[in-house]
Amino acid sequence: MIRTGETICAPASGNGGAIAVIRVSGPQSLAICGKIFFPSDIKIKLEEQKGYSIVYGEIRTGDDIIDEVLVSVFRAPHSYTGEESIEISCHASKYIQQKVLELLIRNGAVAAQPGEFTQRAFLNGKMDLSQAEAVADLIAAESGKAHRIAINQMRGTFSDEISILRADLLHFASLIELELDFGEEDVEFADRNQLREIVLKVLSITKDLTSSFNLGNAIKNGVPVVITGRTNTGKSTLLNLLLKDEKAIVSEIPGTTRDYIEDTIVIDGILYRFIDTAGLRKSGDIIENLGIKRTYKKISEASIVLLVADVNEGFPPLDGTLQDLRRQQTGSNRKLIILVNKIDDDRNNLRNEYTRKSLLQDNEQILFISAKTGSGIDELKLKLGEIAGNEKVEEESIIITNIRHYDALLKVSESLERVLSGLDNKIPEDLIAIDVRQAIHYLGEISGEITTDEILGNIFKNFCIGK
Repeated sequence: MIRTGETICAPASGNGGAIAVIRVSGPQSLAICGKIFFPSDIKIKLEEQKGYSIVYGEIRTGDDIIDEVLVSVFRAPHSYTGEESIEISCHASKYIQQKVLELLIRNGAVAAQPGEFTQRAFLNGKMDLSQAEAVADLIAAESGKAHRIAINQMRGTFSDEISILRADLLHFASLIELELDFGEEDVEFADRNQLREIVLKVLSITKDLTSSFNLGNAIKNGVPVVITGRTNTGKSTLLNLLLKDEKAIVSEIPGTTRDYIEDTIVIDGILYRFIDTAGLRKSGDIIENLGIKRTYKKISEASIVLLVADVNEGFPPLDGTLQDLRRQQTGSNRKLIILVNKIDDDRNNLRNEYTRKSLLQDNEQILFISAKTGSGIDELKLKLGEIAGNEKVEEESIIITNIRHYDALLKVSESLERVLSGLDNKIPEDLIAIDVRQAIHYLGEISGEITTDEILGNIFKNFCIGK
């Protein structure tokens, strides 16, 4: 629900720390705050303050002082939301924050909904829709690369690219439709060869953007990495080593891990979600078998599988585990790394023997490690980075991380492919114009030039309150 006429309020800072910020935005921001805020200089009137000014004083209710605060004044349109806005910096006591919010609401404000401040910023032209979505991504960023991508998108790098593509297509759409207005006179305003060049250029850029989604999704949401293998091969020890924490129970008793254990770690700016699973073996234990079933489910969802094998138990293919994983690999882009574990420094001569016997297939690699001593772990981290697409995210890199953008760009590509097919087959101009207009429509959905209340609701409901 869009409530542009209301004045909204909410906490704008997270938990922890000594200072909290309460944000107020809307036409009555200064008037409402003026009823509960009393400047230390009695000559100052809050409603007369210029934008970008800060006033010191007290929040009071009757004769009771709630807190000493700083009030920052932002005048429309020079505020985050483009509206009259106030930010109250108070002490971070939950009681103080709650009391300030109660006073604001009692004097005419309403509690903000999730994402309502950013939604107002979008509606007031302070940012487009993709930039607004980047705000949520920036808050949720768990790695350096996720932060960099969100910053680039929030600065408008992606928006600018979409705007240029849309403008090119709009120019030719208008020319084609002008031809339709003069259909009986057989005139041609849109050069078909030039139209083809423009469509090919837009199509190429669109496909480049969609192809970046796998990398972007991995950076944003984390790369799922499953650690699997037979019981007692060192899977839990490896997880603990990677996480630098005793996350999993390590025991010589087979079948200790009955369910999967999951945690995250950032390596070279990329978030990985490591999942330690139940050891693969035949068992009469119902609970353990449920864990093994879940192991195979997690393997099917993973981007990378680490098959841990004990060097003392012979080469992995002998126990059938590798063959089972290979069957699951069919038709997937999942990468498999065979980790030969419990390698001592004086046993590195086994490397050539294992590599020679392995007959590795596509998407498979073999490494030699010791999860106990940490030997070979740096090499494993480098290999994970290579597989995950550890490309350098440059200052102006445009990488798609949002499934909504990805879906829209796929539809743009489909529409433009139909335009090219129509030009090749000399179909009527009105049908070509429809496909060009569809491509323009989907590009407009990304930036928010074309949108609905339903789309806005779906986007902003996932924001945190106060943003």
